[in-house]
Amino acid sequence: MAIVTFGRITAPGLPCYSGSGMEGEDISFMRLALKEAQAAERAGEVPVGAVVVVEGRVAARGANQTIAACDPTAHAEVVALRCAARALGNHRLNGATLYVTIEPCAMCAGAIVQARIARLVYGADDPKAGAVRSLFAIADHPQLNHRVAVTAGVLADECAALLQSFFAARR
Repeated sequence: MAIVTFGRITAPGLPCYSGSGMEGEDISFMRLALKEAQAAERAGEVPVGAVVVVEGRVAARGANQTIAACDPTAHAEVVALRCAARALGNHRLNGATLYVTIEPCAMCAGAIVQARIARLVYGADDPKAGAVRSLFAIADHPQLNHRVAVTAGVLADECAALLQSFFAARR
């Protein structure tokens, strides 16, 4: 039985969260992703959060839940993508932007491409497992049939600090 504790479908009719221009919106939505990461941390999960935005509105939110769901694929990005697909009634999330607190791994980057996400915005780079810029370039690889526009480093210090403090507490 799958446990979807931290995936929240929040689409149709939700208020629009927006700042002034793309940069302001990116910061506002990344702050929502950070709240999801904090919820994951409180649950004992690695603190990663994600938010799917369509036309300026939150379609879904997700937080890491690999431990709670006993599911190695339950990364924040995958949880949010699954919830958004259900909310929108389509496995293709054309035009959507995904905000995530850390650079996605290879699995998540592949899922982002498969979902046809238009834009990925992430906080901290992941030099050990990042598959968007650090180790691989899956999101915009020229041989794939879909490319994702990428904005990196939004609230990077806050995103990195959350992960660093989480792992420091476990050492």
